[in-house]
Amino acid sequence: MSRSLARRGALPAFAALAVALPFGLSASNLTTATFVVIAAIGATGLNVLVGYAGQISLGHAFFLAAGAYTGAVLGEDHGVSAALWIPAAGVVAAIFGALVGPMALRLKGLYLAIVTLGIVFIGQHVLLNSAGISGGPQGRTFPPVVIGPFDFSPGQTLQLGGLTIDRSGLYYYLGLVILAAATAFAWSLRRTRGGRAMLAVREREAAASLMGVDVGRAKVGAFVVSAALAGVSGALYASYLSFAQPTQFNLDMSIQFIAAIIVGGMGTAAGPLLGSAVVFALPSVLKSLPFVPEEGTGGISVGDLTSISYGLLIVVFLVLEPRGLVGLADRLRSLGRRSAAPDFTPAISLNTPEEAHP
Repeated sequence: MSRSLARRGALPAFAALAVALPFGLSASNLTTATFVVIAAIGATGLNVLVGYAGQISLGHAFFLAAGAYTGAVLGEDHGVSAALWIPAAGVVAAIFGALVGPMALRLKGLYLAIVTLGIVFIGQHVLLNSAGISGGPQGRTFPPVVIGPFDFSPGQTLQLGGLTIDRSGLYYYLGLVILAAATAFAWSLRRTRGGRAMLAVREREAAASLMGVDVGRAKVGAFVVSAALAGVSGALYASYLSFAQPTQFNLDMSIQFIAAIIVGGMGTAAGPLLGSAVVFALPSVLKSLPFVPEEGTGGISVGDLTSISYGLLIVVFLVLEPRGLVGLADRLRSLGRRSAAPDFTPAISLNTPEEAHP
């Protein structure tokens, strides 16, 4: 079976598994799965910026915060429907991305990373001192998703025949639909003129410019797309939490998203989902381990182990498999094809003509 046919067959199987997954999970595991799906939307956006355009950014948490508080102001303070405040969160974050993007025209590499890191601290300072928007250091509540008859408020359920979908399941399916659209968009983007321009800038900026690529447009466009998806992810994340503080949108959150695309595979369509499944489910996995002490009992906490694990994952994958889990899967598949291939070595005689025909 060819590689393309195998992938086409795997896609419906994966879709069916994703749809059926909530009905086989416990409440706590479903909560984790919901956070993974929501985070994968933001990771898909960061993958466009870092994996496609090659621009290093540590400011992803700022764009998630922009989307989250846009949803809070519109949905909670003004009673706007989620059908409007979810896309509005992406639009507002995209505007901030368009403002930050031109920095990439003058800076690159470590310098760009430091500048984008700075906007996280600027954003936190502004939010901590803007009680009318963020609630200040004490935090604020965020609106549940309500779209027509679909109410995602705490305690609400949806009956589909004999199936009952609770609040976590509703957020899971909403996130899954948006993630599917974001993944399809990111996959298609690579085949557009703008996407090919981003890839050319990533490979060699000077050569791309000589070939006629508008380098500035490609970089700013990558920031806009990345920020827009981050804004939607941040709005859903805060809505699912129902309550959040500005300090939650910090450098650690940006590092988590960086780790997700590195572990999953930068520049690949499936990488953000695979990486998010590892990185954002890691705290729940560590909590379930018997040798990990509970919070407040002394010793290394779950938070410490999580931070150490993020660092180890980044180092291991960058050194051993820069293409992440996607690259690892391709390598294993290649080894499997080699081992399964029949031996076509011809039976060549090394004897002389006289020895072969006495």
